[in-house]
Formats: sequence, C-alpha cells, structure tokens
Amino acid sequence: MKPLFLCYPKCSTCQKAKKFLAENRIDVEERHIVEEHPRKDELLAWMKLYPGDAKKFFNTSGLVYRELGLKDKVKTMTPDQMAEVLATNGMLVKRPLVILADAVLIGFKEEQWQTVLLTDKRD
Repeated sequence: MKPLFLCYPKCSTCQKAKKFLAENRIDVEERHIVEEHPRKDELLAWMKLYPGDAKKFFNTSGLVYRELGLKDKVKTMTPDQMAEVLATNGMLVKRPLVILADAVLIGFKEEQWQTVLLTDKRD
C-alpha cells in the first residue's frame, strides 16, 4: 500500500515535505486536503494509529480554527467529536499528513520523517 500524503499545495511546509518525499524517492498517493478533505471515519482510524493526542490533528494556527473558537472547545472534545469537526473543513486539519499502514505523521518534522520513512523502507 502506498503511503497517503495529504497536503495543501500552497502551504510552504507541504512543499518542503513534498520535496523531501521526491528526493528520497518515496512514492505516495497525494491528496489535496481542501478539495478532498478527510472523512470522519478516516480521521477516527488515523487517530487510533497516532500514538499522541488526537488534538494534534488540528491546525491550531489556521484562520478557520480561530474563527470557530476551537481553542477551548477542543480541550473537552472526545475523539469522535474532534473527527466530526475536522471532517467539515480540510483547513482545520494540521498538514501535511502521511498515513501509513501502521503509523501517522502529522506536520513535517524532517528527522521524524527520516526515521519512519527511510529507516524502515516501506513498500
């Protein structure tokens, strides 16, 4: 299974991540996070795979996040409620995301990506 790469093409961090993937010849299925935003069921599945807090899936620096006043609301939400909100707008989701069969990478942290994607060269 090819890793799924969710990105927003205009985002500079997503562009850096895409460059990293290309330079390291990592073949991914690319998906525009706004045009085809994640569904609730996908988000719930990814939250289960992600070892950290489900709150990390939120793009806390985004305009939509602030407009909806989610800062305080997210603290008391269940994963189900978070997925419901995140599924409404791709701009709410932290990007880029890489979804593997057994792992999820949120945001572009080059060292972490090298460890997960290169150390254990996945097919």
